[in-house]
Amino acid sequence: MATRYWSVSLPVRTSASSLWNRLQDAISKHSFDTPLYRFNIPNLRVGTLDSLLSLSDDLQKSNSFVEGVTHKIRRQIEDLEKASGVETSALTVDGVPVDSYLTRFVWDEAKFPTMSPLREIVDSIHHQVSKIEDDLKVRIAEYNNVRSQLNAINRKQSGSLAVRDLSNLVKPEDIIASEHLVTLLAIVPKYSQKDWLSTYETLTSYVVPRSSKKLHEDNEYALYTVTLFHRVADNFRTNARERGFQIRDFEYSSEAQESRKEELEKLMRDQETFRSTLLQWCYTSYGEVFSSWMHFCAVRVFAESILRYGLPPSFLACVLAPSVKSEKKVRSILEGLCDSTNSAFWKSEDDAGGMAGLGGDADAHPYVCFTINLV
Repeated sequence: MATRYWSVSLPVRTSASSLWNRLQDAISKHSFDTPLYRFNIPNLRVGTLDSLLSLSDDLQKSNSFVEGVTHKIRRQIEDLEKASGVETSALTVDGVPVDSYLTRFVWDEAKFPTMSPLREIVDSIHHQVSKIEDDLKVRIAEYNNVRSQLNAINRKQSGSLAVRDLSNLVKPEDIIASEHLVTLLAIVPKYSQKDWLSTYETLTSYVVPRSSKKLHEDNEYALYTVTLFHRVADNFRTNARERGFQIRDFEYSSEAQESRKEELEKLMRDQETFRSTLLQWCYTSYGEVFSSWMHFCAVRVFAESILRYGLPPSFLACVLAPSVKSEKKVRSILEGLCDSTNSAFWKSEDDAGGMAGLGGDADAHPYVCFTINLV
């Protein structure tokens, strides 16, 4: 699939079919690696010259917006597919691959009546795409909220022992909790484990001898238990901290542990549901926005052609996909099919800055040309 196309219109001096044949012959003879297609733009309602000029001021900005939303949805699809580990799917418009939709473009009369003023069509496209973008923002926010909650839990479970959730590392038999005795959890730097084992019994009185047991170890710390009398727990915490040992607050609860497990499982289910729903929505919405974008491109080519070639509408619109190495040759072919006097005017450096085409982004050529980047 080509990723970059030109939407082009050429002024018709005799007949559109004759010009099309000449263009086909020239492309096939001199730039055989450049696919060429008709861009079927209907006769739209021109209105007044003033209305066209007024519209031209907004077309580039609106096109950038519609194109931007198209690419935003495409990138979201790619991110979701990557996160899901699914194979990348070809993007479509009503089941038609996007490149085929472009090269075989047919105006949707039911959606955008050709008798409507151009301004009304452009505003309609902009409004529809804006609604889809707003919906996209809401759906992404919902999905990211669940992801953030899940990531926060995962960080607690995968961080260092100094900060992570300890509930899945401690078993009921590791904890003694009675009227007089309590088991504390100590976070000991790995390099200080010998120091801990040799000193924990002396950090305060009433520590149960040989009660410390290592439960877990990561790259930085080791997790130890220690059992002592309730009444000296605070004193033990203070003395342990002075020696570089951290006593983590922990109260074992099977109910709380089960609740955390259920919360994690629910968030994982919610994340997958949001991801699947968002991905399906993006597939559908991409097709809608891409279709709107191509209709917008047709309006741009039509409006620019009227402003450049005049009335009545007499131009040949086509879509090309030149390779980088063929661009210069294709430009030469297109210029050769335009009026020579007109070509000299448009190639003038002085005029190129001020007559750079509708909306200010069309290249300074005697023909209309806009670039369509699919990715």
